Amino acid sequence: MTSRKQQSKFLSSSKKRTRRTGSTKKELRIREVALAKVKDDLSKYLRLAAREEIVITRHGRPAGVLIGFESEDDWFDYRIENHPEFLRQIAEARSALQKGLGIRLEDLDPGRPNKTLQPPSRPPR
Repeated sequence: MTSRKQQSKFLSSSKKRTRRTGSTKKELRIREVALAKVKDDLSKYLRLAAREEIVITRHGRPAGVLIGFESEDDWFDYRIENHPEFLRQIAEARSALQKGLGIRLEDLDPGRPNKTLQPPSRPPR
């Protein structure tokens, strides 16, 4: 009789799938795994999630995604990229730039990074 671990290699829910993205440099591997399997061996799938996308299925349908991080920096980047306040600030900045309200890099004072260069004052007449 075959053990459960050996059988899982051949089940459709544990087969690796690849998806082509716009770039041909790196293919994103997607692995669909049944929720019961993830519950039985979470640490294994968490390690795999650091390298590939793990889609958790319930009754054969996608129900969630397991996200793993290879380093603490990856965790920090993820938190910033998905923080609602950060995303709101980015949207506001883009909107301001589209309206012409931004400050050109050339106009920044290198000695005082948060201040703009003041035009030379004219002597009184």
